[in-house]
Amino acid sequence: MRTRTTTATAGLVAALAALLVLGGCTAPKENRGTAAHSAAPVPPQSSTSGSAAGSGTGAGAGSGFEGPRPQDQNLLAWTGDPNDAGHVTAQSAAGVGGRITLVRIVLREQITWSNIWLGLAGIDPNAQLSNCYLGVYDATGKLVAATPDISPQLMTDAIAKPLALGKPFTAAPGTYFIALLLNGNWATNALTLKSTGAGISVNAGLTPPSLRYSTLLTGQTSLPASVNLAEQSTSTINTGWASQWYAIS
Repeated sequence: MRTRTTTATAGLVAALAALLVLGGCTAPKENRGTAAHSAAPVPPQSSTSGSAAGSGTGAGAGSGFEGPRPQDQNLLAWTGDPNDAGHVTAQSAAGVGGRITLVRIVLREQITWSNIWLGLAGIDPNAQLSNCYLGVYDATGKLVAATPDISPQLMTDAIAKPLALGKPFTAAPGTYFIALLLNGNWATNALTLKSTGAGISVNAGLTPPSLRYSTLLTGQTSLPASVNLAEQSTSTINTGWASQWYAIS
């Protein structure tokens, strides 16, 4: 009897030990599976990221207020914020008649250029104007677009107004010069254009052919097909005929 009891007891202990071993092997496997599942990376919420980028409210959306832009006023480019164009430039017919006045503008993206906006500050109802034009020269001095005679538009409505080019053109990024040619007779200080009032400082740091404001030639009744930008002059600019305001649409 003692022998059988001992054998039975030993068998029971062995069975319990086997169960404990099996239990010990199974539990870690379950724990490892649970841990791997809980540690899996959470996929990004693409809809939230897209919303932040689209609304411009993300961390890299911008650095805050950057000042007025042409697009804020349905324009493509300008020589400066029209809110700052409070001064006027005026000159006698003898001083600027027949001269080509150039104002440099730099485009940083491609646009379709259809109009030149001119800030007309004052008119002379008794003026006799003819052969007055606006045009665009590229950085090589080639005329790439021009308006018809704008004499009638210079006789009415002293406001900022768009003056249509004869034919719109695709303007690649780069440097251009808006050209103004006036001819006729008008009272000094009556026919006036909006300006920044920068005076002779407008060309600080610049030399031909890259002057920001300059004049070329005399005795012109139309805009020539090309000009030599190396001949830019500041003699008339420095008398007060400077920094006219223009925009593009």
